[in-house]
Amino acid sequence: MHGRPYQPTPYHPPRMPQNASLAVSADLRERMNQRRTVRAFSDDPVPEQVVLDAIAVAATAPSGAHQQPWTYVLVTNPETRAAIRKAAEEEEQRSYAGRLGEEWLAALEPLGTDEHKPHLTDAPYLIVVFQQRFYLDDKGESHKHYYVDESVGISVGMLLTALHLSGLCALIHTPSPMKFLSEVLGRPRNEKAFAVIPVGYPAEGAMVPDLVRKSLDQVIVRA
Repeated sequence: MHGRPYQPTPYHPPRMPQNASLAVSADLRERMNQRRTVRAFSDDPVPEQVVLDAIAVAATAPSGAHQQPWTYVLVTNPETRAAIRKAAEEEEQRSYAGRLGEEWLAALEPLGTDEHKPHLTDAPYLIVVFQQRFYLDDKGESHKHYYVDESVGISVGMLLTALHLSGLCALIHTPSPMKFLSEVLGRPRNEKAFAVIPVGYPAEGAMVPDLVRKSLDQVIVRA
């Protein structure tokens, strides 16, 4: 879109009847309330097309100046996943040994997390999300992208929604620092790792923290 003139096009999606809209919204609310972050994955195979469709949904997200500053790397190679796990656990070990700080470690304690990340090799898919801080044109010149964090965050949220509604589970994993992901996956200099997302079915007997979400009254303010 860079440098192109404004070219509007008609938009007239069919309007859903109110009763149907209310039914759809209630169903979506209930289904999304069942979404949980899973750390124990089955190695049962997952149809790749389901994952590809979810990434395609994520790619429809709005973005600053419609620059679509994201790259989704789908990792299935066992050796590559093992390399990612090894590097991630090395970083996490440093973090849990003190780099995170006592306050952050205390916040994580109810979730039962530690430096061990078996989900990185157990799940049949890893989706590694990169944000494009800038892009290179055909002449090799760089151009800034705008609202990158916001755009990629929205896109990843849509990805998690699509995966859940397709019957899959996922986890947002953000080892810090994440520079090793660019090195392992050979990504170009304009990309910065945003998150690693294991995807698959939950393992038999998978456990999740007993969490309580805020009520609607706690998260909404009418003005």
